[in-house]
Amino acid sequence: MPEPADVHFLEAAATLVPSGAPAPPGALTGERCLELFDAQLGSRHLDLAARRLRAQGHGFYTIGSSGHEGNAAVAGALRPDDPALLHYRSGAFFLERARQVPGQNPLRDVLLGLVAAAEEPIAGGRHKVFGSRPLNVIPQTSTIASHLPRALGVAFAIERAARLGLDSPWPRDALTVCSFGDASANHSTATGAVNAAVNCGYQGLPLPLLFVCEDNGIGISVRTAPGWIHAAYGSRPGLAYFHADGCDLADAHAVAARAARWVRERRRPAFLHLRTVRLMGHAGSDVESSYRTPAEMASDLERDPLLQTARLLVDRGVATAKDIVGRYEAKRAEVTALAEKVARAPRLASAAEVMAPLRYTRPGGGAERAEGEPVTLAQAINRTLGDLLDERPGMLVFGEDVARKGGVYGVTRGLVKRAGAARVFDTILDEQSVLGLALGFGTAGMLPVPEIQYLAYLHNAADQIRGEAATLPFFSSGRYRNPMVVRIAGYAYQKGFGGHFHNDNAVAALRDIPGLVIASPSRPDDAAGMLRACADAAEREGRVCAMLEPIALYHARDLHEDGDGGWLAPAGGTVPIGRARTYGDGGDLTVVTFANGLRMSLRAARRLEAAGVRCRVVDLRWLAPLPAEDLLREARATGAVLVADETRRTGGVSEGVLTALADAGFRGRTARVTSEDSFIPLGDAAHHVLLSEAAIEEAARRLLTVPR
Repeated sequence: MPEPADVHFLEAAATLVPSGAPAPPGALTGERCLELFDAQLGSRHLDLAARRLRAQGHGFYTIGSSGHEGNAAVAGALRPDDPALLHYRSGAFFLERARQVPGQNPLRDVLLGLVAAAEEPIAGGRHKVFGSRPLNVIPQTSTIASHLPRALGVAFAIERAARLGLDSPWPRDALTVCSFGDASANHSTATGAVNAAVNCGYQGLPLPLLFVCEDNGIGISVRTAPGWIHAAYGSRPGLAYFHADGCDLADAHAVAARAARWVRERRRPAFLHLRTVRLMGHAGSDVESSYRTPAEMASDLERDPLLQTARLLVDRGVATAKDIVGRYEAKRAEVTALAEKVARAPRLASAAEVMAPLRYTRPGGGAERAEGEPVTLAQAINRTLGDLLDERPGMLVFGEDVARKGGVYGVTRGLVKRAGAARVFDTILDEQSVLGLALGFGTAGMLPVPEIQYLAYLHNAADQIRGEAATLPFFSSGRYRNPMVVRIAGYAYQKGFGGHFHNDNAVAALRDIPGLVIASPSRPDDAAGMLRACADAAEREGRVCAMLEPIALYHARDLHEDGDGGWLAPAGGTVPIGRARTYGDGGDLTVVTFANGLRMSLRAARRLEAAGVRCRVVDLRWLAPLPAEDLLREARATGAVLVADETRRTGGVSEGVLTALADAGFRGRTARVTSEDSFIPLGDAAHHVLLSEAAIEEAARRLLTVPR
């Protein structure tokens, strides 16, 4: 069935005649109109080709840009070295940006994405995205505002790199553009990013960020209240507001140029409200007539931006109706020919090919122990952060309370004095913005080390790690990366400071993220070496690392008795990623644990050994990648394994440990003892649901009394 937008354009374009109205002063030249019109035509025919390819069984993606082709004017008002994070309806922007850079073939590139071809030059067949290194388009998937915090970070990074004298992928006067839809503008991620941008301006911090809201009045089938975007963003203090008709190419270009000039010169955020229409539904599978009236759809067809640009060209005497139809059909033929060529292009043929961007080197060897003054866990992390800041000028430490206060637990104390306020600084209390800054710094080539104050606070922003940080190398075939080391204070057992939000043992949201490194140190020497290993992996390979730091052990000094100093150790050394550490060489039982569980297990093992049970205790140290080789070796040494897991029974670490043993063919006895599937309550009630030394000891005795 013919697409109504296709039929209507051809019928209406064939009847166009000049209106006789004079061109306004400063109007687009005829040549420039034709260039932008070409991008609009290409975008429309890519949408039509996507539907045909899907109907033929060759294509997989049909969310199009029809009705939004006015965003070509935004690209035309910017420079190709302005980093862009684009809405999924930004086809015309992408084509116009590509026109500005010689040697590009954007029509073919987009078509390769539609058919998930392995040779597609950005995502390599893993997704259809608008992205390109030469075009400075940072790839985004089907984002619902999740890219706005990263855009905030990229804009901030442009200025901060210049202040620090660091190299940047973008020039000093570049601006960042970020486009999104009106439905996305209501998402908490969007409102948080806009708030953070305005807050930067309020504090006098430069932030050259142009938000572009492409407002077609509807999100899938849910209408945006008329006038809402203007009401929500049109009079926001500290946010310059510009409005343009996205169906009128001349108006869109003139207003976009003013907005871009304002941001570039003032280094402050602005909001460009581009009123558009949506043609051809949300996607190919969308039955638009089920929620929109014929009159509404007909009204949008009359406002078709391609038709409005065609009228502009005819009015200016640049083209006749016949010329317009000829250009339209010539572009159809060009896109159709390309689509036929790529329709059967080779696709990703194996798991190895799909996962190639997630593969990293995994250093082997044991840890090198440091010498020097024994310190606590908090002191070891603090000293290592200071040393890393000294060694790496592109490293930044930031988060809530990390600078002047030095962190809630003093872990970052003194770092701002050591490295300066440009490299160690406090952020607003919004974890999405904290991680968005990290995403921007990493994309700009710096080494961000953000702090999330408590593990419970991560969960409202976890998608910035899962959906943004971890996916960027995957959806760019490694061409883009955002290295970072996220420090997260977590777990339970704090004395006198209880309750769920300061004692959280939920790690499942991190453990299932492909490619994410999860460090979970217990002792000071390990913490120092693991932090350094994470910094190395981030800087050299672009890895995203999360370091879960056990709050209850930050200031621990003793192990068995008060004053024994058994938990102190020198800071320094190296700890290879994915390698465990074993304590003791007992032949009866292997206790596998991590974080607070290590201290409890060592204490329980001492009592068990007094009763004749010879134990060895394995500290996993790394929750991802799990140290499977070390784990299996130590398990086979005794034939009996007890996993002492302070996280929850469901979704906790013990599930992965026992599965790794089973997958490796371990035939010995296994058991686990965990915390309960419960949130952590306030006060002494927490002891009823958390793993304890007594529970570890009892589980060990029970396991060893079970007949083989």
